[in-house]
Amino acid sequence: MPIRVHLDRVMLQRGMSLTELAERVGITLANLSILKSNKARAVRFSTLAALCAALQCEPGDILKFEAGPDDAAVDEAE
Repeated sequence: MPIRVHLDRVMLQRGMSLTELAERVGITLANLSILKSNKARAVRFSTLAALCAALQCEPGDILKFEAGPDDAAVDEAE
């Protein structure tokens, strides 16, 4: 998937642990871990907004588009 989650990078810059972020956002550690490890298939805007508020960042600081060679097949399927 060409969308990558760089939550770990932003957390490191802010000096925030996974547990602290989960508590501030109101999300389970398991779900936050799935998001952080790029295994999530979707994220709610409300969750993204809460993450941005807790980390004092913009959505673009967390989510990045990184196209690769396999992404042409995704474009053709749509």
